[in-house]
Amino acid sequence: MMPASLVNILLIEDSLAEARFLQELLKGSKLDSCNLIHVKRLTEAVHLLTDEQALVYDVILLDLTLPDSQGLGSIQPLLQFAPSVPIVVLTNTNDDELALEAVRQGAQDYLVKRQVNVETLVRSLRYAIERKQAMESLREVNQSLSHRVKEQTVELVKAKEQHQLTSEFVSMMSHDFRNPLSTILLSTELLRDWEQSLSKEQKSSIFQRIRSAGKNLVQLLDEVILVGQADVDRLECLPTPLDLESFCQQLVEEAQLEASSQHQVELKMQGEFAETLWDESLLRHIFSNLFANAIKYSPQGGMIQLEVMAQDNIAIFHLIDHGIGIPPHDLVKLFQAFHRASNVGKISGTGLGLAIVQRCVEAHGGEIAVESEVGVGTTFVVKLPLVYSCSTTLLEM
Repeated sequence: MMPASLVNILLIEDSLAEARFLQELLKGSKLDSCNLIHVKRLTEAVHLLTDEQALVYDVILLDLTLPDSQGLGSIQPLLQFAPSVPIVVLTNTNDDELALEAVRQGAQDYLVKRQVNVETLVRSLRYAIERKQAMESLREVNQSLSHRVKEQTVELVKAKEQHQLTSEFVSMMSHDFRNPLSTILLSTELLRDWEQSLSKEQKSSIFQRIRSAGKNLVQLLDEVILVGQADVDRLECLPTPLDLESFCQQLVEEAQLEASSQHQVELKMQGEFAETLWDESLLRHIFSNLFANAIKYSPQGGMIQLEVMAQDNIAIFHLIDHGIGIPPHDLVKLFQAFHRASNVGKISGTGLGLAIVQRCVEAHGGEIAVESEVGVGTTFVVKLPLVYSCSTTLLEM
C-alpha cells in the first residue's frame, strides 16, 4: 500500500493535452494525495532533480518523445541524477520489445498512452514506487553485507599479519636469545670444569664473553619492551633542556669507538640550537640505532656523517653512510618490526632497530625518511620540531 503522505510525481511530457489528461486521471484516483509537477523537456526535469531546494520526487512519468531527447535515451540521464526515483515510461507504441528494453535499462514500468485509465495508472505508480523501495532496501542490505565482508577481510588480513609477526618474533627470539645464552652456559661450564688449569688471562677472557653476552640479552629485552610500549602508546616524550651540539658530539665519539679503524665518523652542525628542549632518551635511541646500522652495513669502512641543521623551527638530521645500501623493494617495509633487508647476508641483527627509531621519532613529534641505493649508500633524514625553553620564549616576546 502507498503511504498516506503526499506523493510527488514528476511528469516529463511535451504535450499539454496529455499532461492535463493524466492530471485529471490522478484527481479521480484512489491515491490519498498526490502532487503532479509537469515539465516539457528532459533538461528541465534534470534541473529539478538536481536542485537542492526543489521537491523530493517519489516517481517519474516519462514520455519517450521529447523535444530534447528521443526514445530510451532519456532514461539514463534521469537514473544518473536521481538513481533512487522509479521511472514509469509513457509511449504511443504498444511494443513488447521496447517495453522489455525499457525495464532492462532501469525503468520500473511501461504504459501505452491510449490504454491508460485510472486503474492502470495508479497501479503502475504504486508498483513502481514499491518495487523501487524494495530494490533500494535490498541494495542497502547488500552494501551493508559488502561492508561487513570487507571489514572481516581486513580483520583476517590483520590477524594473518599478526600471526606472521608473532611467528617471526618467536623465531627471532629463539635465535637471538639462544646464541648469548649458549655463550654464557658454555663459558660457565668451562670455568667449572677447567678452573684450576686456566690462566688468569683466560679466565678474564671468559668473564668478558659472559659479560658481553649478558649485555646483548639485556639490550634485546630492552628493544622488545620499547617496541611494545610504543605499540600501546606508552612511549612518552619528556623534553628537557639539552645542549644538542655537545650531545651530538658525544654520539659521534661513541660511534667512532664502536667503529673499525676503516670508518671515519664526522659531525657537521649548522644553525642555532641554544635553549632548546629534547628528550635525551628518545634521541639516544634514534641515533644510536642509526649509527649502529651505518657502521654495521658499511663493512668496507668509509665516511659516516651526521649533519644537523636548524630550519624554520625544525631540526633536520642527515645520517649518511656509504655502505651496501637497501634494495628498493625492501624500503616499503624497512620500519616494520623484525623486517631486514634482503641483502644483509650474514650480518647479524634483530630487525628491531629501525622500528624503534621510527617510534621514537614519532613520539618526539617528528618524521623520518630514507634514501638509498644498493652499493652506493644510505641517507636517513630525521625531522624533529624545535621546542624552546620558557626563558627563550620570554626573551623573544
